[in-house]
Amino acid sequence: MKSRTLRIDEQGLLRTLDQTRLPFERCEMVLQSAADCHRAISTMQVRGAPLIGAVGAWGLAFALRDDPTDEGLYRAARWLAGARPTAVNLRWAVERTMRRARVLEPGARAKAARDEAVAICDEDVECNRRIGEYGARLIGALADARDRALQILTHCNAGRIATVEHGTALAPVYRLHELGIPVHVWVDETRPRNQGASLTAWELAERGVAHTVIVDNAGGLLMRAGRVDAVIVGCDRVAANGDVANKIGTYLKALAARDCGLPFWVACPVSTIDSQCTSGDDIPIEERDPAEVTHVSGRLEDGATGRVRVVPEGSLAFNPGFDVTPARLVSGLITEHGVFPASAAGIARALAGGCT
Repeated sequence: MKSRTLRIDEQGLLRTLDQTRLPFERCEMVLQSAADCHRAISTMQVRGAPLIGAVGAWGLAFALRDDPTDEGLYRAARWLAGARPTAVNLRWAVERTMRRARVLEPGARAKAARDEAVAICDEDVECNRRIGEYGARLIGALADARDRALQILTHCNAGRIATVEHGTALAPVYRLHELGIPVHVWVDETRPRNQGASLTAWELAERGVAHTVIVDNAGGLLMRAGRVDAVIVGCDRVAANGDVANKIGTYLKALAARDCGLPFWVACPVSTIDSQCTSGDDIPIEERDPAEVTHVSGRLEDGATGRVRVVPEGSLAFNPGFDVTPARLVSGLITEHGVFPASAAGIARALAGGCT
């Protein structure tokens, strides 16, 4: 349990990392209420589609502890599910927990919701372990034709701290590393919040995985130069036709990979598939505070952390958090049930557990 990003400690308290403090401080925070969970999600103290889903489920359990009425249940569910709009795992986990609780008498709802939140966390761990196994076989097959370390490029953070454990896009990398297959990761900085430079690099370093941080626009150069063997990313939502929403900039990586003849894989649990969403055009794109673009945070020369402005006063900034990569650019979806085409038929097979 101690290796989990979201865990219950010896005193029964729910703990997780404050990701806004990384990479310079490792600071755990305690989540004790629905308000704690909502704030952690909306301020990105916790982030990553699977993790915010788990925290949302816990938030609903806390809400029902305080108000188990029908009104309290539906109000809390709407509020928590709306904390961030693009990642469908949040809505999925909150609705799953709500369905478990609403059929019970009010006095039994809080415990049932808590049990469901625990189950969602446990399932996420196993789900991501299996994504790691399937992805490692897929990527590891490339090693047979290489006399050097596999060169993998990733965008944003889809590692263990974006999930309860193991990660999605990085789960295959960790598995390859465990198997002794040499692998090196090109880590996009991922502006404007720098989740690659701050979070992916931090966790790869913790695991001893070779990596190099690059600016977002360097990926195409590396692909053309033959210094990338494959691109793998996580995602926040997959539409029914296989279109994929992920961190802003992902679409450009997919275009470059296609032009260079490289595989572009998306690692995702099936809970990230939104069968109600016909295509990527239907996926809501979160627009975040323009200050994330106009200012940057980091460690100053005196060792303190600080925030500085990088854009002239008066210049406007636009800050969409995600973009959509069309299914035609996706080589495959790596799920806990196997690897499937990014297509309506592939989505149907994945949702059916690989058996259709």
